[in-house]
Amino acid sequence: MAQTIVAGNLVLIREKTITPGEIVVENGRIAAIHRIGGATDPALPFLLPGFIDSHVHVESSMLVPSEFARLAVVHGTVATVSDPHEIANVCGIAGVDYMIANGNTVPFKFNFGAPSCVPATSFETAGAVLDAADVAALLERPEIRYLSEMMNFPGVLQGDEEVLRKIRSAHKLGKPVDGHAPGLRGEEARNYIAAGISTDHECFTREEAFEKLQYGMKIIIREGSAAKNFEALADLLNDYPDHILFCSDDKHPDSLVEGHINQLCARAVARGIDLFHVLQAACVNPVTHYGLDVGLLREGDPADFIAVNNLTDFTVLSTWINGQLVARNGQSLITTTPAGVINQFQCSPKTPADFEFHLGKFGDTDAENIEQVYVVEALDGQLITHKRVEPLGSFEVEGNVIRANTARDLLYMVVVNRYHDAPIAKCFVKNFGLRQGAIASSVAHDSHNIIAVGTSPESLCQAVNRIIEARGGVCAVQALADGGWKEELVALPVAGLMSNADGYEVARAYSAADALAKELGSTLGAPFMSLSFMALLVIPHLKLSDLGLFDGDAFRLV
Repeated sequence: MAQTIVAGNLVLIREKTITPGEIVVENGRIAAIHRIGGATDPALPFLLPGFIDSHVHVESSMLVPSEFARLAVVHGTVATVSDPHEIANVCGIAGVDYMIANGNTVPFKFNFGAPSCVPATSFETAGAVLDAADVAALLERPEIRYLSEMMNFPGVLQGDEEVLRKIRSAHKLGKPVDGHAPGLRGEEARNYIAAGISTDHECFTREEAFEKLQYGMKIIIREGSAAKNFEALADLLNDYPDHILFCSDDKHPDSLVEGHINQLCARAVARGIDLFHVLQAACVNPVTHYGLDVGLLREGDPADFIAVNNLTDFTVLSTWINGQLVARNGQSLITTTPAGVINQFQCSPKTPADFEFHLGKFGDTDAENIEQVYVVEALDGQLITHKRVEPLGSFEVEGNVIRANTARDLLYMVVVNRYHDAPIAKCFVKNFGLRQGAIASSVAHDSHNIIAVGTSPESLCQAVNRIIEARGGVCAVQALADGGWKEELVALPVAGLMSNADGYEVARAYSAADALAKELGSTLGAPFMSLSFMALLVIPHLKLSDLGLFDGDAFRLV
Protein backbone atom coordinates (compact mmCIF):
# COMPACT_ATOMS: atom_id res chain seq x y z
CA MET A 1 0.00 0.00 0.00
CA ALA A 2 1.61 3.25 -1.22
CA GLN A 3 2.08 5.85 1.48
CA THR A 4 3.05 9.51 1.26
CA ILE A 5 4.15 11.61 4.22
CA VAL A 6 4.00 15.41 4.03
CA ALA A 7 5.61 17.45 6.81
CA GLY A 8 4.82 21.01 7.79
CA ASN A 9 3.06 23.28 10.23
CA LEU A 10 -0.47 21.88 10.55
CA VAL A 11 -3.15 24.60 10.44
CA LEU A 12 -6.12 23.01 12.19
CA ILE A 13 -8.94 25.43 11.52
CA ARG A 14 -11.62 23.85 13.69
CA GLU A 15 -9.26 23.66 16.67
CA LYS A 16 -7.74 27.07 15.93
CA THR A 17 -4.25 25.72 16.44
CA ILE A 18 -1.03 25.62 14.43
CA THR A 19 1.51 22.93 15.26
CA PRO A 20 4.36 21.14 13.48
CA GLY A 21 3.43 17.69 12.29
CA GLU A 22 3.00 15.22 9.44
CA ILE A 23 0.14 14.13 7.19
CA VAL A 24 0.13 10.47 6.19
CA VAL A 25 -1.68 9.85 2.89
CA GLU A 26 -2.82 6.40 1.78
CA ASN A 27 -5.20 5.53 -1.07
CA GLY A 28 -6.22 9.13 -1.58
CA ARG A 29 -7.21 9.77 2.03
CA ILE A 30 -5.55 11.06 5.18
CA ALA A 31 -4.63 7.89 7.05
CA ALA A 32 -3.09 9.71 10.02
CA ILE A 33 -2.08 13.11 11.33
CA HIS A 34 0.96 13.15 13.61
CA ARG A 35 1.37 16.24 15.75
CA ILE A 36 4.88 16.94 16.85
CA GLY A 37 3.86 19.87 19.01
CA GLY A 38 5.80 22.91 20.07
CA ALA A 39 6.25 26.23 18.29
CA THR A 40 5.75 26.56 14.55
CA ASP A 41 8.84 25.89 12.48
CA PRO A 42 9.47 28.76 10.03
CA ALA A 43 11.56 26.43 7.88
CA LEU A 44 8.51 24.30 7.15
CA PRO A 45 5.52 25.16 4.94
CA PHE A 46 2.07 25.63 6.42
CA LEU A 47 -0.38 22.83 5.63
CA LEU A 48 -4.08 23.61 5.46
CA PRO A 49 -7.24 22.45 3.65
CA GLY A 50 -7.54 23.51 0.02
CA PHE A 51 -9.46 26.61 -1.02
CA ILE A 52 -12.97 26.47 -2.48
CA ASP A 53 -14.62 28.99 -4.80
CA SER A 54 -18.16 28.94 -3.43
CA HIS A 55 -19.89 30.33 -6.50
CA VAL A 56 -18.38 30.48 -9.96
CA HIS A 57 -19.46 30.24 -13.56
CA VAL A 58 -16.53 28.30 -14.98
CA GLU A 59 -17.59 29.46 -18.45
CA SER A 60 -16.63 33.04 -17.57
CA SER A 61 -13.00 31.99 -17.38
CA MET A 62 -13.35 31.31 -21.13
CA LEU A 63 -11.83 27.90 -20.36
CA VAL A 64 -13.41 24.47 -20.38
CA PRO A 65 -13.51 22.96 -16.85
CA SER A 66 -10.38 20.86 -17.34
CA GLU A 67 -8.34 23.95 -18.23
CA PHE A 68 -9.92 26.02 -15.46
CA ALA A 69 -8.78 23.35 -13.01
CA ARG A 70 -5.31 23.33 -14.51
CA LEU A 71 -4.88 27.03 -13.71
CA ALA A 72 -6.79 27.11 -10.41
CA VAL A 73 -4.81 24.38 -8.61
CA VAL A 74 -1.67 26.50 -8.86
CA HIS A 75 -3.35 28.88 -6.40
CA GLY A 76 -4.48 26.17 -4.00
CA THR A 77 -8.07 25.83 -5.20
CA VAL A 78 -9.20 22.21 -4.92
CA ALA A 79 -12.92 22.58 -5.55
CA THR A 80 -15.62 24.85 -6.86
CA VAL A 81 -19.35 25.24 -6.42
CA SER A 82 -20.08 25.77 -10.10
CA ASP A 83 -23.24 27.05 -11.75
CA PRO A 84 -23.36 25.90 -15.42
CA HIS A 85 -26.03 28.49 -16.07
CA GLU A 86 -24.15 30.12 -18.95
CA ILE A 87 -23.76 27.06 -21.16
CA ALA A 88 -27.25 25.89 -20.21
CA ASN A 89 -28.67 29.11 -21.65
CA VAL A 90 -26.95 28.28 -24.94
CA CYS A 91 -27.16 24.48 -25.16
CA GLY A 92 -29.60 23.34 -22.47
CA ILE A 93 -29.07 20.09 -20.57
CA ALA A 94 -26.52 19.01 -23.19
CA GLY A 95 -24.39 21.93 -22.03
CA VAL A 96 -24.61 20.84 -18.39
CA ASP A 97 -23.62 17.31 -19.44
CA TYR A 98 -20.64 18.74 -21.34
CA MET A 99 -19.36 20.57 -18.24
CA ILE A 100 -19.69 17.51 -16.01
CA ALA A 101 -18.03 15.17 -18.51
CA ASN A 102 -15.13 17.52 -19.19
CA GLY A 103 -14.66 18.26 -15.49
CA ASN A 104 -14.41 14.53 -14.81
CA THR A 105 -11.31 14.27 -16.99
CA VAL A 106 -9.10 15.97 -14.39
CA PRO A 107 -8.34 15.50 -10.66
CA PHE A 108 -10.39 18.45 -9.42
CA LYS A 109 -13.63 18.66 -7.46
CA PHE A 110 -16.24 20.48 -9.52
CA ASN A 111 -19.63 20.58 -7.78
CA PHE A 112 -22.20 21.56 -10.37
CA GLY A 113 -25.68 22.87 -9.69
CA ALA A 114 -28.96 22.67 -11.59
CA PRO A 115 -29.47 26.03 -13.35
CA SER A 116 -32.68 27.55 -12.01
CA CYS A 117 -33.29 30.32 -14.54
CA VAL A 118 -32.91 29.26 -18.17
CA PRO A 119 -33.72 31.62 -19.70
CA ALA A 120 -33.07 34.20 -17.00
CA THR A 121 -36.07 36.26 -18.13
CA SER A 122 -38.71 36.26 -20.84
CA PHE A 123 -37.37 39.56 -22.16
CA GLU A 124 -34.48 38.07 -24.16
CA THR A 125 -33.77 35.27 -26.62
CA ALA A 126 -31.83 32.31 -25.26
CA GLY A 127 -30.83 29.03 -26.86
CA ALA A 128 -32.70 26.75 -24.46
CA VAL A 129 -35.41 26.47 -21.82
CA LEU A 130 -35.16 24.40 -18.64
CA ASP A 131 -38.58 24.07 -17.04
CA ALA A 132 -39.37 22.78 -13.55
CA ALA A 133 -39.45 19.17 -14.76
CA ASP A 134 -36.00 19.53 -16.35
CA VAL A 135 -34.61 21.06 -13.18
CA ALA A 136 -36.14 18.33 -11.03
CA ALA A 137 -34.56 15.67 -13.25
CA LEU A 138 -31.15 17.33 -12.94
CA LEU A 139 -31.46 17.57 -9.16
CA GLU A 140 -32.13 13.83 -8.95
CA ARG A 141 -28.62 13.21 -10.28
CA PRO A 142 -26.06 12.68 -7.49
CA GLU A 143 -23.42 14.80 -9.26
CA ILE A 144 -25.77 17.82 -9.12
CA ARG A 145 -25.24 19.21 -5.63
CA TYR A 146 -27.61 22.17 -5.35
CA LEU A 147 -30.12 24.45 -7.11
CA SER A 148 -28.15 27.27 -8.70
CA GLU A 149 -28.81 30.93 -8.04
CA MET A 150 -32.50 31.81 -8.13
CA MET A 151 -32.25 35.05 -10.08
CA ASN A 152 -35.98 35.34 -10.61
CA PHE A 153 -36.59 36.95 -7.24
CA PRO A 154 -39.77 38.65 -8.52
CA GLY A 155 -41.10 35.18 -9.33
CA VAL A 156 -40.28 33.99 -5.82
CA LEU A 157 -41.96 37.00 -4.21
CA GLN A 158 -45.02 36.73 -6.45
CA GLY A 159 -45.41 33.01 -5.78
CA ASP A 160 -44.86 31.92 -9.39
CA GLU A 161 -45.69 28.20 -9.36
CA GLU A 162 -43.01 27.23 -11.90
CA VAL A 163 -40.35 28.96 -9.78
CA LEU A 164 -41.60 27.44 -6.54
CA ARG A 165 -41.65 23.95 -8.07
CA LYS A 166 -37.92 24.22 -8.74
CA ILE A 167 -37.25 25.28 -5.16
CA ARG A 168 -39.42 22.50 -3.76
CA SER A 169 -37.56 19.92 -5.88
CA ALA A 170 -34.29 20.92 -4.22
CA HIS A 171 -35.76 20.98 -0.73
CA LYS A 172 -37.29 17.52 -1.24
CA LEU A 173 -33.82 16.13 -1.92
CA GLY A 174 -32.16 18.10 0.87
CA LYS A 175 -30.09 20.14 -1.56
CA PRO A 176 -29.35 23.84 -0.89
CA VAL A 177 -30.85 26.65 -2.97
CA ASP A 178 -28.53 29.50 -3.93
CA GLY A 179 -29.84 33.04 -4.08
CA HIS A 180 -29.39 36.10 -6.25
CA ALA A 181 -31.17 39.19 -4.98
CA PRO A 182 -29.12 42.37 -5.53
CA GLY A 183 -30.39 45.27 -3.48
CA LEU A 184 -33.36 43.36 -2.06
CA ARG A 185 -34.10 44.69 1.42
CA GLY A 186 -36.69 44.69 4.18
CA GLU A 187 -39.80 42.56 3.99
CA GLU A 188 -39.05 41.50 0.43
CA ALA A 189 -35.65 40.16 1.46
CA ARG A 190 -37.21 38.38 4.43
CA ASN A 191 -39.85 36.73 2.22
CA TYR A 192 -37.29 35.72 -0.40
CA ILE A 193 -35.13 34.03 2.23
CA ALA A 194 -38.19 32.43 3.86
CA ALA A 195 -38.85 30.62 0.58
CA GLY A 196 -35.84 28.48 1.49
CA ILE A 197 -33.05 30.34 -0.26
CA SER A 198 -29.85 30.05 1.72
CA THR A 199 -27.12 32.23 0.17
CA ASP A 200 -26.57 35.48 -1.69
CA HIS A 201 -23.42 36.58 -3.53
CA GLU A 202 -24.92 39.80 -4.90
CA CYS A 203 -24.72 42.11 -1.87
CA PHE A 204 -22.83 45.28 -2.71
CA THR A 205 -23.24 47.16 0.59
CA ARG A 206 -22.47 46.09 4.13
CA GLU A 207 -25.94 47.21 5.23
CA GLU A 208 -27.65 44.91 2.74
CA ALA A 209 -25.48 41.93 3.69
CA PHE A 210 -25.94 42.58 7.42
CA GLU A 211 -29.71 42.65 7.03
CA LYS A 212 -29.75 39.37 5.11
CA LEU A 213 -27.53 37.77 7.76
CA GLN A 214 -30.11 38.75 10.38
CA TYR A 215 -32.74 36.89 8.38
CA GLY A 216 -30.64 33.72 8.43
CA MET A 217 -28.98 33.86 5.04
CA LYS A 218 -25.32 33.10 4.38
CA ILE A 219 -23.35 35.75 2.51
CA ILE A 220 -20.83 34.86 -0.17
CA ILE A 221 -18.29 37.65 -0.57
CA ARG A 222 -17.59 38.09 -4.26
CA GLU A 223 -14.41 39.38 -5.83
CA GLY A 224 -14.29 38.63 -9.53
CA SER A 225 -12.99 40.28 -12.66
CA ALA A 226 -15.93 42.71 -12.87
CA ALA A 227 -17.88 42.73 -9.60
CA LYS A 228 -15.72 43.52 -6.60
CA ASN A 229 -17.47 43.52 -3.22
CA PHE A 230 -14.66 42.40 -0.92
CA GLU A 231 -13.84 45.85 0.48
CA ALA A 232 -17.48 46.55 1.36
CA LEU A 233 -18.18 43.18 3.02
CA ALA A 234 -14.94 41.65 4.35
CA ASP A 235 -15.26 42.98 7.90
CA LEU A 236 -18.44 40.95 8.39
CA LEU A 237 -16.10 38.01 8.94
CA ASN A 238 -15.26 39.40 12.35
CA ASP A 239 -18.77 38.78 13.68
CA TYR A 240 -20.20 36.11 11.35
CA PRO A 241 -17.41 33.61 10.63
CA ASP A 242 -19.88 30.71 10.38
CA HIS A 243 -22.01 32.45 7.76
CA ILE A 244 -19.49 33.89 5.27
CA LEU A 245 -17.97 32.26 2.18
CA PHE A 246 -15.72 33.51 -0.64
CA CYS A 247 -16.33 33.40 -4.37
CA SER A 248 -15.22 34.89 -7.67
CA ASP A 249 -18.52 34.43 -9.56
CA ASP A 250 -16.87 35.41 -12.86
CA LYS A 251 -13.11 35.18 -13.36
CA HIS A 252 -11.46 35.98 -16.68
CA PRO A 253 -8.43 33.88 -17.69
CA ASP A 254 -5.82 36.59 -17.21
CA SER A 255 -6.87 37.22 -13.61
CA LEU A 256 -7.11 33.48 -12.92
CA VAL A 257 -3.46 33.19 -13.93
CA GLU A 258 -2.65 35.81 -11.28
CA GLY A 259 -4.54 34.28 -8.37
CA HIS A 260 -7.81 33.01 -6.95
CA ILE A 261 -9.25 32.54 -3.44
CA ASN A 262 -5.71 32.70 -2.02
CA GLN A 263 -5.69 36.41 -2.85
CA LEU A 264 -8.80 37.05 -0.75
CA CYS A 265 -7.22 35.24 2.19
CA ALA A 266 -4.14 37.45 1.98
CA ARG A 267 -6.22 40.61 1.75
CA ALA A 268 -8.45 39.62 4.66
CA VAL A 269 -5.52 38.80 6.94
CA ALA A 270 -3.87 42.10 5.96
CA ARG A 271 -7.03 43.86 7.20
CA GLY A 272 -6.49 42.32 10.63
CA ILE A 273 -9.29 39.78 10.36
CA ASP A 274 -8.73 36.69 12.47
CA LEU A 275 -6.80 34.07 10.48
CA PHE A 276 -9.11 31.22 11.45
CA HIS A 277 -12.21 33.21 10.50
CA VAL A 278 -10.66 33.81 7.09
CA LEU A 279 -9.78 30.16 6.54
CA GLN A 280 -13.19 29.05 7.75
CA ALA A 281 -14.76 31.12 4.95
CA ALA A 282 -12.26 29.93 2.35
CA CYS A 283 -12.08 26.25 3.26
CA VAL A 284 -14.65 25.02 5.79
CA ASN A 285 -17.98 26.78 5.31
CA PRO A 286 -18.44 25.70 1.67
CA VAL A 287 -17.94 22.05 2.67
CA THR A 288 -20.44 22.17 5.51
CA HIS A 289 -23.04 24.26 3.69
CA TYR A 290 -23.11 22.28 0.44
CA GLY A 291 -22.14 18.89 1.88
CA LEU A 292 -19.10 18.61 -0.37
CA ASP A 293 -16.83 15.58 -0.54
CA VAL A 294 -13.78 17.73 0.13
CA GLY A 295 -11.30 17.09 2.89
CA LEU A 296 -10.78 19.40 5.87
CA LEU A 297 -7.43 18.05 7.09
CA ARG A 298 -8.84 15.40 9.38
CA GLU A 299 -8.01 11.71 9.66
CA GLY A 300 -10.18 9.74 7.27
CA ASP A 301 -10.88 12.78 5.05
CA PRO A 302 -10.02 12.89 1.35
CA ALA A 303 -6.41 14.12 1.09
CA ASP A 304 -7.29 17.56 -0.26
CA PHE A 305 -4.79 20.02 1.17
CA ILE A 306 -2.22 22.65 0.27
CA ALA A 307 1.17 23.87 1.43
CA VAL A 308 1.70 27.64 1.58
CA ASN A 309 4.81 29.70 2.28
CA ASN A 310 3.26 31.61 5.18
CA LEU A 311 -0.09 32.72 6.55
CA THR A 312 0.09 36.27 5.26
CA ASP A 313 1.00 35.95 1.56
CA PHE A 314 -0.60 32.52 0.98
CA THR A 315 1.75 31.76 -1.88
CA VAL A 316 0.92 28.16 -2.71
CA LEU A 317 3.87 25.76 -2.83
CA SER A 318 1.92 22.58 -3.57
CA THR A 319 -1.66 21.36 -3.97
CA TRP A 320 -2.96 17.85 -3.30
CA ILE A 321 -6.36 16.49 -4.38
CA ASN A 322 -7.39 12.99 -3.32
CA GLY A 323 -3.74 12.40 -2.43
CA GLN A 324 -2.49 13.35 -5.89
CA LEU A 325 0.02 16.18 -6.24
CA VAL A 326 -1.58 18.47 -8.85
CA ALA A 327 0.55 21.63 -8.55
CA ARG A 328 4.04 22.42 -7.30
CA ASN A 329 6.02 25.68 -7.09
CA GLY A 330 3.72 27.64 -9.37
CA GLN A 331 3.45 24.92 -12.01
CA SER A 332 0.32 22.92 -12.74
CA LEU A 333 0.80 19.17 -12.98
CA ILE A 334 -2.56 18.75 -14.72
CA THR A 335 -2.01 18.29 -18.45
CA THR A 336 -4.11 19.78 -21.23
CA THR A 337 -6.44 17.15 -22.71
CA PRO A 338 -8.39 17.39 -25.99
CA ALA A 339 -11.91 18.73 -25.49
CA GLY A 340 -14.77 18.53 -27.95
CA VAL A 341 -16.97 21.39 -29.13
CA ILE A 342 -20.66 22.07 -28.52
CA ASN A 343 -22.26 25.25 -29.88
CA GLN A 344 -25.30 27.11 -31.21
CA PHE A 345 -24.64 29.92 -33.69
CA GLN A 346 -27.11 30.56 -36.50
CA CYS A 347 -26.93 34.26 -37.38
CA SER A 348 -25.66 35.76 -40.65
CA PRO A 349 -22.93 38.38 -41.17
CA LYS A 350 -24.07 41.99 -40.90
CA THR A 351 -23.47 45.21 -42.87
CA PRO A 352 -22.55 48.67 -41.46
CA ALA A 353 -26.03 49.91 -42.38
CA ASP A 354 -27.48 47.39 -39.91
CA PHE A 355 -25.81 49.32 -37.09
CA GLU A 356 -27.06 52.83 -37.94
CA PHE A 357 -29.22 54.40 -35.25
CA HIS A 358 -32.41 55.86 -36.70
CA LEU A 359 -34.48 58.17 -34.54
CA GLY A 360 -37.72 56.73 -35.83
CA LYS A 361 -36.78 53.34 -34.44
CA PHE A 362 -36.42 54.41 -30.79
CA GLY A 363 -39.48 52.71 -29.33
CA ASP A 364 -42.92 53.88 -30.43
CA THR A 365 -42.14 57.60 -30.21
CA ASP A 366 -42.39 59.62 -33.41
CA ALA A 367 -38.97 60.84 -34.48
CA GLU A 368 -39.95 64.51 -34.49
CA ASN A 369 -41.09 64.28 -30.85
CA ILE A 370 -37.89 62.79 -29.44
CA GLU A 371 -36.13 65.22 -27.11
CA GLN A 372 -34.29 62.84 -24.76
CA VAL A 373 -32.49 59.53 -25.11
CA TYR A 374 -31.99 56.76 -22.54
CA VAL A 375 -28.33 55.99 -21.79
CA VAL A 376 -26.96 53.00 -19.88
CA GLU A 377 -24.27 54.20 -17.48
CA ALA A 378 -21.72 51.47 -16.76
CA LEU A 379 -19.97 51.44 -13.37
CA ASP A 380 -16.43 50.11 -13.07
CA GLY A 381 -16.24 47.16 -10.67
CA GLN A 382 -20.03 46.81 -10.40
CA LEU A 383 -22.70 44.82 -12.23
CA ILE A 384 -25.38 47.39 -11.59
CA THR A 385 -25.76 50.26 -14.03
CA HIS A 386 -27.36 53.68 -13.74
CA LYS A 387 -30.23 54.84 -15.91
CA ARG A 388 -29.47 58.21 -17.51
CA VAL A 389 -31.52 60.41 -19.78
CA GLU A 390 -29.52 62.62 -22.14
CA PRO A 391 -30.93 65.49 -24.19
CA LEU A 392 -30.93 64.87 -27.92
CA GLY A 393 -28.53 67.82 -28.20
CA SER A 394 -25.82 65.68 -26.61
CA PHE A 395 -25.60 63.74 -29.87
CA GLU A 396 -24.83 64.55 -33.48
CA VAL A 397 -28.00 64.20 -35.57
CA GLU A 398 -28.10 64.09 -39.36
CA GLY A 399 -31.61 63.78 -40.71
CA ASN A 400 -33.10 60.96 -38.68
CA VAL A 401 -29.73 59.34 -37.91
CA ILE A 402 -28.27 59.83 -34.43
CA ARG A 403 -24.53 59.32 -33.92
CA ALA A 404 -22.28 58.53 -30.98
CA ASN A 405 -20.44 61.41 -29.31
CA THR A 406 -17.00 60.22 -28.22
CA ALA A 407 -16.18 63.63 -26.73
CA ARG A 408 -18.99 63.11 -24.20
CA ASP A 409 -18.33 59.35 -23.94
CA LEU A 410 -21.76 58.53 -25.38
CA LEU A 411 -21.15 55.40 -27.44
CA TYR A 412 -23.20 52.94 -29.45
CA MET A 413 -24.20 49.69 -27.77
CA VAL A 414 -25.89 46.85 -29.65
CA VAL A 415 -27.08 43.31 -29.02
CA VAL A 416 -27.23 40.94 -32.00
CA ASN A 417 -29.33 37.78 -31.76
CA ARG A 418 -26.95 34.84 -32.29
CA TYR A 419 -29.63 32.14 -32.51
CA HIS A 420 -31.38 33.44 -35.64
CA ASP A 421 -31.40 36.54 -37.81
CA ALA A 422 -33.41 39.32 -36.19
CA PRO A 423 -33.41 43.13 -35.90
CA ILE A 424 -30.44 44.46 -33.94
CA ALA A 425 -31.24 46.02 -30.54
CA LYS A 426 -29.54 49.40 -30.07
CA CYS A 427 -28.98 52.01 -27.38
CA PHE A 428 -26.28 54.32 -26.04
CA VAL A 429 -23.85 53.66 -23.21
CA LYS A 430 -21.57 55.82 -21.08
CA ASN A 431 -18.28 55.13 -19.26
CA PHE A 432 -16.71 52.65 -21.67
CA GLY A 433 -14.46 55.49 -22.81
CA LEU A 434 -13.65 54.28 -26.34
CA ARG A 435 -12.36 57.07 -28.57
CA GLN A 436 -12.18 54.84 -31.65
CA GLY A 437 -12.97 51.30 -32.78
CA ALA A 438 -15.23 48.78 -31.07
CA ILE A 439 -15.26 45.78 -28.75
CA ALA A 440 -17.62 42.83 -29.03
CA SER A 441 -18.32 39.57 -27.23
CA SER A 442 -20.54 36.50 -27.45
CA VAL A 443 -20.20 36.23 -23.66
CA ALA A 444 -23.23 38.34 -22.77
CA HIS A 445 -25.07 37.24 -19.66
CA ASP A 446 -27.35 35.51 -19.55
CA SER A 447 -28.56 34.51 -23.01
CA HIS A 448 -25.18 35.09 -24.64
CA ASN A 449 -26.19 36.91 -27.75
CA ILE A 450 -23.49 39.12 -29.26
CA ILE A 451 -22.99 42.43 -27.45
CA ALA A 452 -20.79 45.26 -28.72
CA VAL A 453 -19.84 48.83 -27.84
CA GLY A 454 -18.32 51.06 -30.48
CA THR A 455 -17.77 54.49 -31.94
CA SER A 456 -19.14 53.90 -35.45
CA PRO A 457 -21.42 51.53 -37.39
CA GLU A 458 -18.39 50.36 -39.39
CA SER A 459 -16.35 49.35 -36.35
CA LEU A 460 -19.34 47.67 -34.73
CA CYS A 461 -19.94 45.68 -37.91
CA GLN A 462 -16.31 44.61 -38.15
CA ALA A 463 -16.16 43.41 -34.54
CA VAL A 464 -19.52 41.62 -34.65
CA ASN A 465 -18.74 39.86 -37.93
CA ARG A 466 -15.45 38.55 -36.55
CA ILE A 467 -17.42 37.02 -33.65
CA ILE A 468 -19.93 35.47 -36.06
CA GLU A 469 -17.13 34.11 -38.26
CA ALA A 470 -15.45 32.47 -35.24
CA ARG A 471 -18.81 31.20 -33.91
CA GLY A 472 -18.05 32.93 -30.65
CA GLY A 473 -15.35 34.99 -29.01
CA VAL A 474 -14.26 38.37 -27.74
CA CYS A 475 -12.83 40.91 -30.14
CA ALA A 476 -11.40 44.43 -30.26
CA VAL A 477 -11.00 46.26 -33.57
CA GLN A 478 -9.38 49.52 -34.65
CA ALA A 479 -9.65 51.11 -38.11
CA LEU A 480 -6.29 51.76 -39.79
CA ALA A 481 -5.41 54.61 -42.13
CA ASP A 482 -4.97 52.23 -45.08
CA GLY A 483 -8.55 51.00 -44.76
CA GLY A 484 -7.63 47.81 -42.94
CA TRP A 485 -8.24 46.80 -39.35
CA LYS A 486 -6.09 46.09 -36.32
CA GLU A 487 -7.78 43.23 -34.47
CA GLU A 488 -7.36 41.05 -31.42
CA LEU A 489 -9.70 38.05 -31.28
CA VAL A 490 -10.06 35.27 -28.72
CA ALA A 491 -12.05 32.52 -30.43
CA LEU A 492 -14.50 30.72 -28.13
CA PRO A 493 -15.83 27.77 -30.14
CA VAL A 494 -17.33 25.92 -27.14
CA ALA A 495 -20.85 27.38 -26.90
CA GLY A 496 -19.42 30.77 -27.88
CA LEU A 497 -18.28 30.95 -24.25
CA MET A 498 -15.11 28.90 -23.88
CA SER A 499 -11.95 27.95 -25.69
CA ASN A 500 -10.75 24.37 -25.76
CA ALA A 501 -7.14 25.50 -26.14
CA ASP A 502 -4.34 25.68 -23.56
CA GLY A 503 -5.52 27.89 -20.70
CA TYR A 504 -2.33 29.91 -20.47
CA GLU A 505 -2.45 30.62 -24.22
CA VAL A 506 -6.06 31.75 -23.88
CA ALA A 507 -5.03 34.05 -21.04
CA ARG A 508 -2.32 35.61 -23.19
CA ALA A 509 -4.71 36.12 -26.11
CA TYR A 510 -7.28 37.64 -23.79
CA SER A 511 -4.66 40.00 -22.33
CA ALA A 512 -3.87 41.20 -25.87
CA ALA A 513 -7.55 41.89 -26.57
CA ASP A 514 -7.90 43.66 -23.21
CA ALA A 515 -4.83 45.77 -23.98
CA LEU A 516 -6.24 46.82 -27.36
CA ALA A 517 -9.57 47.75 -25.75
CA LYS A 518 -7.68 50.03 -23.37
CA GLU A 519 -5.56 51.37 -26.22
CA LEU A 520 -8.84 52.36 -27.89
CA GLY A 521 -9.56 54.46 -24.81
CA SER A 522 -11.47 52.28 -22.37
CA THR A 523 -10.82 53.27 -18.77
CA LEU A 524 -12.64 50.26 -17.30
CA GLY A 525 -10.58 47.80 -15.30
CA ALA A 526 -12.01 44.83 -17.25
CA PRO A 527 -13.75 46.17 -20.38
CA PHE A 528 -14.87 42.78 -21.71
CA MET A 529 -16.14 41.58 -18.36
CA SER A 530 -18.09 44.80 -17.90
CA LEU A 531 -19.40 44.48 -21.45
CA SER A 532 -20.64 40.96 -20.76
CA PHE A 533 -22.94 42.24 -18.00
CA MET A 534 -24.57 45.05 -19.98
CA ALA A 535 -27.19 42.53 -21.11
CA LEU A 536 -27.79 40.98 -17.66
CA LEU A 537 -31.39 42.02 -17.14
CA VAL A 538 -31.74 40.69 -13.59
CA ILE A 539 -29.24 43.27 -12.31
CA PRO A 540 -30.58 46.85 -11.99
CA HIS A 541 -31.02 49.39 -13.39
CA LEU A 542 -30.95 49.68 -17.19
CA LYS A 543 -29.67 46.96 -19.53
CA LEU A 544 -29.98 45.97 -23.20
CA SER A 545 -31.25 42.61 -24.46
CA ASP A 546 -31.71 41.52 -28.04
CA LEU A 547 -35.34 42.61 -27.66
CA GLY A 548 -34.56 46.14 -26.46
CA LEU A 549 -33.81 48.33 -23.45
CA PHE A 550 -34.88 46.82 -20.14
CA ASP A 551 -35.69 48.63 -16.91
CA GLY A 552 -34.60 46.32 -14.10
CA ASP A 553 -36.56 48.23 -11.46
CA ALA A 554 -39.88 48.09 -13.31
CA PHE A 555 -38.87 44.68 -14.75
CA ARG A 556 -40.09 45.51 -18.23
CA LEU A 557 -38.84 46.62 -21.62
CA VAL A 558 -38.87 50.39 -22.07
